[in-house]
Parts: sequence; C-alpha cells; structure tokens
Amino acid sequence: MDRLVIGIGGGSGSGKTTFSKKLKSLYGESISLVSCDNYYYPNDDLPMELRQKLNYDSPDAFDFDFMAKQIDDLRHGRDIDSPVYDYTIHTRSKDTLLVRSNPVIVIDGILAFYDKSLRDLMDLKIFVEADADERILRRARRDMIERGRTIDSVIDQYLSTVKPMHNQYVEPTKKFADMVIYGGRNEAVINLVCSKIDAFLKEHNSKEKEE
Repeated sequence: MDRLVIGIGGGSGSGKTTFSKKLKSLYGESISLVSCDNYYYPNDDLPMELRQKLNYDSPDAFDFDFMAKQIDDLRHGRDIDSPVYDYTIHTRSKDTLLVRSNPVIVIDGILAFYDKSLRDLMDLKIFVEADADERILRRARRDMIERGRTIDSVIDQYLSTVKPMHNQYVEPTKKFADMVIYGGRNEAVINLVCSKIDAFLKEHNSKEKEE
C-alpha cells in the first residue's frame, strides 16, 4: 500500500478541481485523479424527467461503498475502471475510465470527507473554501458551458438543493480536514502539499530501486 492518498473537499465551485489539476500538472503520471462525481448512482431505471429532479448534492446520491472499494484497489496497486458520469443525461455513461494506480492518488468532490470508509483511506485531507457568491458564479459558468444548462435551471438547483445541502452536509465535513484553505490557487498551500508529495515520491522511488 505504498500510495499517498490526498482528499480535496469543499463546496461546489470552491476551487477543488483547480487545486487537483494544478497538482496533476506538476507531477504528471505520478498522480491519479479520481472525481467523486463519477460515483453518482446511475438511476437508469428512472425516466429522464425524474432524473433531472433528483438531489445530486445529497450524500444519498453517491455510491460511497463502490468508490471506497475502488480507492482501496488503487492503494493496493491495482488499476481500476472508474465509472464516467454524463451530466447531460443525468446518469453514468456506457464508457469507463482507466485509472492507474500511480504513487499519488488525488480525490476531489463536495462530499469527499462525508463517508468514513472513504475518509479513512486518505492520508491528507484538504478542505477548499470560497465565498458563496464566487461559488455560484463559477458553478453557473461551468454548468452552462460544459453541461448545457440554462441560467434559470442553475439558479433553481442552487436555491433548492445546492445551498441547503452545502449548509447541512458539505460545510460540516470541514471538521475532518487536516488543512482548510481559501481558493484553489493558493500558492503557499500548493507549495506545502508539493513538499509532502516530493518527500513521499523520494521514499517511494527509493523503495522501488531497492526492489
């Protein structure tokens, strides 16, 4: 289990993915990225109209058991076929994503720290904060550009589920974090995390040479 697992939690639009992708850009193939969003339950048995109305910001929307199993596989050196969630049809795609068991595994998601079995697999937990107005603007831009949503649907979803679920479930997971940061472009924190990754990779590579 010679893997370093880093969890990145925080509200929608807080900068989690920005932080994760920054680490990936710095370390390339040494890092595997895993998105909690790909572990939404498929709900294939429901018609599209009902799938659109589901609460995707509730813990009940995520298959944490399956995700924890796949992260455990990665920790033990086994590659995984991660599900791929298609936001345009509100269910999983028929495709899967091959995720290699690289030395460093980075998990990001609004409820990355909610489930204890998943949380216990993490060596470092970082909660990313941002002002609520910044988060809704970022989410609106993303959902309209990447997911084909209308501004009205984004606002309706934010007020009906995103905001209340953030207050009820996401924000309280901050207590599980080892580090709470503001925004995903915090260079000081990135440098600090990089120091930990560098030390881990040095030890990891040394062990591989010995073997």
